Amino acid sequence: VMSIKVLIADDHAMMSEGLKTLIETGAAATVVAIVGNGREAVQASLRLNPDVVVMDISMPDLNGIEATRLIRERCPATQIVILSMHSDREQVHRAFAAGAIGYVLKEAAGAEVLSAVRAAAGGRRYLSSAMDEHTINRDAPLSNSPLASLSSRERQVLQLVVEGKSSAEIAGIVHLSPKTVETYRSRLMKKLGVTDIPALVKFAVLNGITSLDS
Repeated sequence: VMSIKVLIADDHAMMSEGLKTLIETGAAATVVAIVGNGREAVQASLRLNPDVVVMDISMPDLNGIEATRLIRERCPATQIVILSMHSDREQVHRAFAAGAIGYVLKEAAGAEVLSAVRAAAGGRRYLSSAMDEHTINRDAPLSNSPLASLSSRERQVLQLVVEGKSSAEIAGIVHLSPKTVETYRSRLMKKLGVTDIPALVKFAVLNGITSLDS
């Protein structure tokens, strides 16, 4: 049997190490790398072409959902299992809409991660048993979410702004000029109807774009 190549993206080292041991002993899989944020997950996926990425949802710099979208665009053969502390429908829906194939609640991790990795490697969808399919009707439109009005680039800039990065720092991370970053910033604030940074931070936390706990 070919060993499944797995990439782990989680910003908590203990969690990552635990997952690595679990996956390597239980799933006939090899963990090819462990990374600490979404941007590194994208770069590592392009470099290593893993079969499955086990992706924490709330990571600094670039969250798991945006990272999932970018990886699926660039490495369509790589499947993604999202690990999250939240079972709310909005989060789950956004994860699947971004291209994830599995969604596992952190509290249920253990055996479920193994099942999810195996399912994902075989191209099958996996959902934590604690959540039932119809709370997450995939086709239910969530277009009323203000997030839906933002482009992927705007959501990335939003996360970096609320994490306290300056326009110059953001420009370096997303490869744009500081002036363009300023434009994105004012445009996304206008779209979301917020006028100051504290309100923007509150929006981002409420919508699971950043956790600010790491």
